[in-house]
Amino acid sequence: MKHIKHIEGGVTAPKGFKAAGLYAGIKKQKKDMAMIYSEVPCKAAGTFTTNLVKAAPVKWDMEVVYNSPAAQAVVINSGVANACTGAVGMEYCKEMAEVTGEELGIPMDSVLVASTGVIGKQLPMDIIKAGIRNLVPILGDTLDDGTIAAEAIMTTDTKKKEIAVEIELGGKTVTIGGMCKGSGMIHPNMCTMLSFITTDAAISKEMLQAALSEDIIDTYNMVSVDGDTSTNDTVLLMANGMAGNPEITEKNEDFKKFLDALNFVDTYLAKKIAEDGEGATALFEVKVINALDKEQASVLAKAIVTSSLTKAAIFGHDANWGRILCAMGYSGAQFDPEKVDLFFQSAAGKIQLIENGMAVDYSEEIATQILSEPEVTTIADVKMGSAEATAWGCDLTFDYVKINADYRS
Repeated sequence: MKHIKHIEGGVTAPKGFKAAGLYAGIKKQKKDMAMIYSEVPCKAAGTFTTNLVKAAPVKWDMEVVYNSPAAQAVVINSGVANACTGAVGMEYCKEMAEVTGEELGIPMDSVLVASTGVIGKQLPMDIIKAGIRNLVPILGDTLDDGTIAAEAIMTTDTKKKEIAVEIELGGKTVTIGGMCKGSGMIHPNMCTMLSFITTDAAISKEMLQAALSEDIIDTYNMVSVDGDTSTNDTVLLMANGMAGNPEITEKNEDFKKFLDALNFVDTYLAKKIAEDGEGATALFEVKVINALDKEQASVLAKAIVTSSLTKAAIFGHDANWGRILCAMGYSGAQFDPEKVDLFFQSAAGKIQLIENGMAVDYSEEIATQILSEPEVTTIADVKMGSAEATAWGCDLTFDYVKINADYRS
């Protein structure tokens, strides 16, 4: 997309946004608290987990996004998820917002909160409150401040995930920045995934929510690491209008440009989550092409990317295409197996495995070379129409079991 410029940075890249991260003491050693703050009140949009079991911060943020006049700050902790914690957990969200509001001099109902980590434990509020008070004085607008915040929200993630882009709207430079975390308990329909997007675009609350709700369908909701939909999934999008562009109040050309840029940011972050799946050695991308419609393509792509047997085969660099066709068959989508063409592709090349549902004469050695790359794509052509969908996941390794067998300890 020519009008989108990928720049260095994350949540502090847009005008007026500051961030900070630090070690508060919730976890044993790593940084465990972060904050994002806008100099002026923001329009806020959000999307949240579809899991019936919703963590306290999810409920708090839903209230702020849907009913508060503005949002101006987000305070995040890792180490404890504040999920399945009852009325006490909700009270702790309120206390986090209260202390943050007091320290920043902003209304309590303009503070969003997010937590990630172990389910069922209560937050250590003495540590949390001290962490908030220590975060506020070190808030900064440099790229490093954004990076430190991105590092502070990690749990089993092995690397920080952040991005920033620039576009032009109405003759003004508009910036969108983002950071996220997610490595395990990741499955389509909002996953343990937290994502925070900041922008200095002037856009109405209605159009901001419309853009986010539309975009997650093809980005975060097409990611799966392990088939588990988390209790804490949250994507928050804050717009402070400081770019000074003509406010976007309808689905016009500027809205489309903004949506394209948001899609670039969210796709990048979604792929980074899949790539960093717990124990993963490869990003596994699945493209279903020439489908009857988008829904059919999405269902088939998700079925393949979530198949444990297929993911294990990717880890073993084994071109076991029968597992892919099997996953498509139990997906619930209707298609003709005897028309399917299947390919593997990576930086090492592209190879066709089946044509019209039957194996072709291919080299297992070349297939293994293609599957040995850190990014592997499966392409399934169902020859029914012109729709397509892409899903992202990762291979299934020994380390995934190790990480999750003793996560609490």
